[in-house]
Amino acid sequence: MPDTIATPDEFTERWVAPPNFRISPDFGLFQFELPPALEVLDAIRQDDEVRVTILGDLDPDLRSARTRAFRHAPVEDIAAWPFRLVHFHLARLYDGPLRGFHEQVMIPWRTFLSAHGFTWHRCAPALFISGPGGSSTYHSDQSHGLVWQVEGVKTFHSYLDPDQVLSAEAAIKGETTAEIPPLHDAATVQSVRMEPGDLLWSHILTPHWVTSESALSMSINLSHGGLCHHGHYADREVTVREHWDNNPDQAWLTDVRNTRY
Repeated sequence: MPDTIATPDEFTERWVAPPNFRISPDFGLFQFELPPALEVLDAIRQDDEVRVTILGDLDPDLRSARTRAFRHAPVEDIAAWPFRLVHFHLARLYDGPLRGFHEQVMIPWRTFLSAHGFTWHRCAPALFISGPGGSSTYHSDQSHGLVWQVEGVKTFHSYLDPDQVLSAEAAIKGETTAEIPPLHDAATVQSVRMEPGDLLWSHILTPHWVTSESALSMSINLSHGGLCHHGHYADREVTVREHWDNNPDQAWLTDVRNTRY
């Protein structure tokens, strides 16, 4: 079971290095209530920015048929399929199912960070919905993430000591991504079961994967690029920035181009 931090001082001590940690609901960061996942799914599935993957051991023709039908079939049918969906541009939804999200989530969180000595280049939300048996890829992100489980139950798997599994340099080069995680010693894995309302801090460039334990699951990830506390970056962020110094043509594109789900 990961540590749970309950005060701003604990957060400023722990954010800088793995392993991941829970954030206590006593922080009282978010008062926003999203609509039910089924309603959100129905509202956003036709948006041009939605990215969806149909999962399962399916005949290729059936997989293609479900992919084509995803935007217009009855939403109750869609919710019964194994799938994963992600939307990285939630501002497009602020006049719809996420009305009030910016004022009640993004502003309070950014205010919290600023009040405790943090700066950043990017702080943006992403929305994830999965059907029964839905799972993410095995991947690492070039950003810190505040993972907020909104509906359903997921387990967030990472490593107690990521350096023993994948160096930051290898993660930057994209040597992590696969549909399933590699063979591993269970004793090295940190698995965090997340229920509605739970918050988890996911460190930059740490390999991880997420498995769903409910029929329909919805979560939001607040992604942070260039996060810095009183002028100091996390060690793995330093590696990212050194990589950009050595590869200036990649700077400012890396966060977007290498987003994986």
